[in-house]
Amino acid sequence: MSVEQKQAHTSGQGTAGEGRSDPWRLTQRAFDAERAARDETLFALANGTLGVRGALEEDDSPSDGTFLSSVFEQNPIHYHERFPGFTRSTDTRVPVAEGKHLRLQLGDTPLRLQEAEWLDFERTLDLAAGTLERRLRLKTAQGHTLEIRARRVVPLAERALLAIRFEVASIDYAGPLTLCSSIETGRQAVEQGDDPRIGVHGGKELHVADEHADAGGARLTQRTHHSGVALVCAQQHRLSPGLVFTVAQAGGGRVEQRFGATLTPGASVVIEKYVAYDDGNGQAQDGVDAVLVRALRVGFDGIAAVQADALHAFWQRAGLSVEGDAAAELALRFNLFHLLQSAGRDGINGTAAKGITGEGYEGHCFWDTEAFVLPVMAFTAPDVARAMLMYRFRTLDGARDTARAMNHPRGALYPWRTIAGRECSAHYPSGSAAYHINAAIAYGIGLYLDASDDLDFLSEAGAEILFETARIWPQAGHFNPRLDGAFCIHEVTGPDEYTTLVNNNWYTNRMAQRHLRRAVAAWARLSTDRPDALRALAGRIGLDADEVALWQRAADAMHLPVDEALGIHPQDDDFLAKPRWPFPRREGPHRPLLLDYHPLTLYRHQVCKQADVVMAMVLAGDGVDLGAKRRDFDYYEAVTTHDSTLSAPVYGILASEVGQDGKAWDYFDASLRVDLDDLHGNTDHGVHMAAMAGSWLGLVQGFGGLRIVAGRLQFAPTLPQAWKGYGFNLRWRGCALRVDVDARGARYRLDEGDALAFGHAGSEVMLNAGREVALPLAVPSPPKLPLPRACDALIFDLDGVLTDTAHTHYRAWKRLADEIGVPFDLQVNERLKGVDRMASLEIILERATRIYSNDEKRALADTKNGYYVQEIAHVGPQDLFDGVSEVLDAARAAGLKLGLASASRNAPTLLQKLGIADRFDYIADAGRIVRAKPDPAIFLDVAAALGVPAHRCIGVEDAAAGIEAIHAAGMAAIGIGDARALRHADAVIPHINAFDLRTFVSP
Repeated sequence: MSVEQKQAHTSGQGTAGEGRSDPWRLTQRAFDAERAARDETLFALANGTLGVRGALEEDDSPSDGTFLSSVFEQNPIHYHERFPGFTRSTDTRVPVAEGKHLRLQLGDTPLRLQEAEWLDFERTLDLAAGTLERRLRLKTAQGHTLEIRARRVVPLAERALLAIRFEVASIDYAGPLTLCSSIETGRQAVEQGDDPRIGVHGGKELHVADEHADAGGARLTQRTHHSGVALVCAQQHRLSPGLVFTVAQAGGGRVEQRFGATLTPGASVVIEKYVAYDDGNGQAQDGVDAVLVRALRVGFDGIAAVQADALHAFWQRAGLSVEGDAAAELALRFNLFHLLQSAGRDGINGTAAKGITGEGYEGHCFWDTEAFVLPVMAFTAPDVARAMLMYRFRTLDGARDTARAMNHPRGALYPWRTIAGRECSAHYPSGSAAYHINAAIAYGIGLYLDASDDLDFLSEAGAEILFETARIWPQAGHFNPRLDGAFCIHEVTGPDEYTTLVNNNWYTNRMAQRHLRRAVAAWARLSTDRPDALRALAGRIGLDADEVALWQRAADAMHLPVDEALGIHPQDDDFLAKPRWPFPRREGPHRPLLLDYHPLTLYRHQVCKQADVVMAMVLAGDGVDLGAKRRDFDYYEAVTTHDSTLSAPVYGILASEVGQDGKAWDYFDASLRVDLDDLHGNTDHGVHMAAMAGSWLGLVQGFGGLRIVAGRLQFAPTLPQAWKGYGFNLRWRGCALRVDVDARGARYRLDEGDALAFGHAGSEVMLNAGREVALPLAVPSPPKLPLPRACDALIFDLDGVLTDTAHTHYRAWKRLADEIGVPFDLQVNERLKGVDRMASLEIILERATRIYSNDEKRALADTKNGYYVQEIAHVGPQDLFDGVSEVLDAARAAGLKLGLASASRNAPTLLQKLGIADRFDYIADAGRIVRAKPDPAIFLDVAAALGVPAHRCIGVEDAAAGIEAIHAAGMAAIGIGDARALRHADAVIPHINAFDLRTFVSP
C-alpha cells in the first residue's frame, strides 16, 4: 500500500490531538506520513538525560532520532569580519546511536510498512504511567495478517535506559519469523535550511568504534570529532518461549542480533529489548553493563511499574484538573509531562528550549529555562528545579569566560545560547547583548529559594551565582549625571529580539534591580546564617561589603521611567519615538517577520517579537499600579507580533490581572496547544518547552492569579467562562497545597505541612494541616483612565455613534450572503461592528462551504459595497442622532479639533448626506489604512493629521474592537451603548445625547 493510499485509508480517523475521552492518554488512531516528524516529537519519551523520539520500532524514518543531553559536536563559526569577543564556535546537539529498531522478516521477505495495508493503528502516550503504547494490525504485500503491539519506557529511575516490550501476533500467518534487533549510527544533525529556529549547523556523524555483537548482546562506542564527548551504547534482550538467537553482525557503524521463531495463526512471540547509554557523566552504577543487569533482572513489567510509581508520586503532588473541558485538561497534563521528562535533573545537563525531543535550536539552553520552565518545576518538582540550577553552577566558569570575552574584568555573564557553558550565538545584537540572561537566572534562583528555603543550595551554589552575575551590572551600567545620578544600562537587548542594542531597556533595568537586591539579600542571609561559608566564598572571589553596598545603591537608583504623555513604561529610551510597523497583517499560517525582513528593517520600527515590558509586569510587576499595567498591556499588545511562543502566555497572564478576561482566554488557548496543533510550524524539530510551561503558568498565574510578593504566595483566582472549574497542586516550603476553583469560589486545602500563610484577593489567610477554606472569587475590575482629562481633540467613529447605518450594512451583507449561499444572521452581524469591509467578509465566509480566492473576495466586497451605496442613497440630516450637532458645537466652542475614524470607505459620502462633513477637521481615508480595528492605526492616523498627540485625544466608539483600538493608540475611550459589552471603556454613556463635554474634558 503506497504512502498516499495509507493516508487515504486513515484520513478522518483521528490525529495526535484526539483521545479526549481519557484526559490522561494522548491517543492517535491514524498514521499520517506527512506529519510523521511532528508525531515523533509529540510521542517522544525522555528522562532529562536520554530522549527517544516516537518513531516505530519496525520502520525507518528520516526524522527519527535518539539524543543524550550531554552529547554535542563543536563546529567553527566563520565570519568575514570577526571582532574581539566574537564567539568562535558553536555547540550542536547530534543524534546518538539509534537503539529502538526491531525489524521483521517473514521467511526471507522483510516487512516493509510502506507496502503493507494498515488495517488498524493506535498509538498512546500514557501520561499517568509514563509509557508509550502502540498497536498496528496490517496485511503484508503477500497477504499475511499480523498484529504488532509495542510498549516503550525511558525510566526516570535510570540515567539512560530505553526499555521496549515488542510483541508480534499472527492472525493468519504460518511460517518463520525473524526479529532483527539493531543499534545503528550514521544520522547527522539536521541542516538549517532558511529557518534559523531549527539550527545553524549539520555536520558529520559521530565516529564509531568497538562494534561487537554476539548471542549475549551488542554494543558500540561513539566519539565526537571536536568536542571530546564519547559514549557507549549496548543492548540485551529477554525472549519469550519459542524465540531463539540465530546470528549476530557488527560493522559499518551497525550492530545487530537476530532472533527466530515459527509463527502459527493465533500465536505470538515477545521480545523485551533494553538499550543502555553511558556518556561518562554518571556513577559506576550508571555504566551500561550495570544498567543492563538491573533491567534483565527486573524485566519490562518491573521497569514499567517503577515508572508508573514515579509518575503517580509526581501527579499526586503536581496534579491539575479542568472541569468541563477534557481536551484542555489533557493538553495541560501533556505539557507538564513533557516538562518533567525533558528538564535536566542530574545537575550536569541543561534544559534545552526543545527539550530532548529533537534538534531544534541545536539543543541549546536559553533564558526561558529559568523564566518559564524552572518556575513550574519549583512549584511541582523542587528537586528538579534545584538540579536545573546546579547545571548553571556547573557552567559558571563558562559564564566567567564569556564575561572576560565581553571585556568585563570580573564577574560572570551567562551566554545567550549554550550547551556546555560557552556562548554559541554568532549574532551578538540579539544574542550576547541580551544581558538579561543573568537576571533571569537570578530570578530562577530567587523563586526556588522562596519556594524551598534551601539554605544549603544558597551557601553551596546559589550565592556564588548571584554574586558573580550581579557584578556585571555596575560594569554594564553607570550612574548618569544627566539623569540626576539614575543608574542606566546601555547597549543591551531585552526579550524583544526585534529591538536590539538599546539604552535602558525597561525589562532589563527592572530585572537587574531585582537581581541586585536578591544578591544583597543573599549576602545578608549568609552573614547571619552561614558566616563561615560566606567568608570562604567572599575570599575566593574577592568580594567585600563595599561592592555589595554598590549593588544596593545601583538598585535604588535604577532608571525605570514612565512616559508622562502615554502613562506607560517605555520599552527603552528610543522605542516610542520610532514609527509603528507599516506593513499590513499577513494572512495564512503564522510566519515570523524575521524570516522575511532584514533585521535593520525590524529595528527601525515599533514592532515587538514578544512580550518585553509586559514580561516585566508579570515577572516583577509588584508595586506597579493596575492602571499602568493596563496601559502597558493595551499599548504593547498593538505592536507585538507574538512571533515567539514565549509571548502568548505572558500576555495572557497580564490580561487576567488587568481584567481582560476574553483576551486572557485567547492567549491561554494559543499557548495550550502550540505543539499538539503545531501552531508555529516547527514542532517537527522538538517541543516548545517554554510554551508548554507557559500553559501551566497561564493556568496558575493567569487564572489562579498566583504571584510571589516579598517571598509570600498571593492568589487572585478567576474562572474562565469556558470552564466549570479547575484545580492545581503546589509545593511550597515543605507544604502541599491544593487549590480548586469553580463558580462558587476558591477552595484551599493543605495536604502536607503544619500550616501555610498566603494571600487571597488582598486578604491574609492562615491554613492549618488537613483543613480547607472556601473564599469568593477575585473580581478584577478593568482600570479606567481618569476623567475629565486634558484634551485637544475628539475622534469619533461614525456608525452607532453619530448615526445608525448598522442595519443598512446588515441588509447589504445579508443580500450578498444569500446570493452565495452562506448563512448570515444578526448574531454574526454583531461581530462586524467596528470591522472594515474585507475583515467583515472574512468573518462571513467562515461559514462558506468552499474556499474563495483573493480576487473573488475583492469582487464580493465590491458587490456588497454596491448594495450598501444603493441603501444609503436616501440618507439625510434626518438620520443624524439626536444630540450630535450640540456635541460638535460644544467641542468647537471649547477649541477642540474634531476627527472621524470610521472603517467605512463611504464615510465621507455619508457625512455629506448627513450635513456635518464641514464640522470635521479630518476624516480618515479608510482605504489607506492597512490594519483594521482593533489595531490603533486609524486613530493614530487621525491624531497625526490633526496635529494632536495621541494622549491628548479622546476617542468615541460603540464597538469593543474600537475601544481596544483607542486604548492601544494611547487615548482615553468613551463607549456609547451597552455598558457590559463596553466595560473596558473609560466611561460608557447610553447615547450620544448624553455626552457632556464637562464630564470628559478638563477646562
